[in-house]
Amino acid sequence: MKMQVINLSEPYDKDLIPSEPIVLALGFFDGVHRGHQRVIKTAKKIAQEKNIKLAVMTFDRYPKIAYQDLDPAKVRYLTLLNRKLELFSKIGVDLTYVVEFNQNLVPMSPKDFVNKYIVGLNVVEAVAGFDFTYGKASVANMKTLVDYAAGRFRVCEVPELQDGSEKVGSTQIKHALDQGKMMKVNELLGYPFEISGTVVHGKARGRKLGFPTINVDSALRQKLPAIGVYAVKVNIDNEWFDGMASVSHNETFGLSNDLTVEINLFDVKCDFYDKNVRVQWFKYLRSSVKFSGVEELINQMKKDEKKSREFLQDKSPVEALTQACKAK
Repeated sequence: MKMQVINLSEPYDKDLIPSEPIVLALGFFDGVHRGHQRVIKTAKKIAQEKNIKLAVMTFDRYPKIAYQDLDPAKVRYLTLLNRKLELFSKIGVDLTYVVEFNQNLVPMSPKDFVNKYIVGLNVVEAVAGFDFTYGKASVANMKTLVDYAAGRFRVCEVPELQDGSEKVGSTQIKHALDQGKMMKVNELLGYPFEISGTVVHGKARGRKLGFPTINVDSALRQKLPAIGVYAVKVNIDNEWFDGMASVSHNETFGLSNDLTVEINLFDVKCDFYDKNVRVQWFKYLRSSVKFSGVEELINQMKKDEKKSREFLQDKSPVEALTQACKAK
């Protein structure tokens, strides 16, 4: 059954809320990483035991933008909303509430939030990670949630998930992404890191070099891997292609170029302009450098292609990642 999505904007219309009881998993869930999956799967198990629906609540933007006075223009997300909803659906969520984090919601007291966004949604059990907050952390945390519940719903706190000695968290994943550590990123996520975007016209430099590329224009809010060259897979019209991607300013051709994502697809000679594509990132190959000339650049790209092909064809990166996560 297709997951239902309900958008709520404070003050929300009560007629939008289904009357049936639910188990609710709460969080922003940026990345829907293994720690988030643990929270949602815990809620799913409880929902199955109670024979009621599993719901998730998330927000349309990072709540800390309001509480920590962050510049929203500088915030980058591991997963944009559509990707997040897709991942929820794969886990088996029945209903997702997407709450607009507007100016009416920001000043709401923790007690009012609980009354309206937990009790008001007919929640019989609320499930969240140990560090979940619904306002200022000092007064709106998992400990105080039990008090606000006042016996009207149960509270299940899911403990921190560790990967070795490190917490599995969105901050840790973003840090690894900034270092180009794609193997680590994917292991912490539990699936291949992915961005989506539209193929746009570039300057056709790759075609002239014998390495035609597609230029992927992704949303500004999407977090990208560190500048460098990567082994990737690209989905176009539901078909996957192997390739190598460059995140760079094209330093060889000048010092004032915009940051671009350019991908050379192996064994494919088609124009994909205006197509929506998905890019999965698997291995960091090297940093982006300024070459002395075109010939040196071409020689390096041949080496990059060889390494990418070997990595992507030796064993399915997705299969290897799945096996590694199951072993955790």
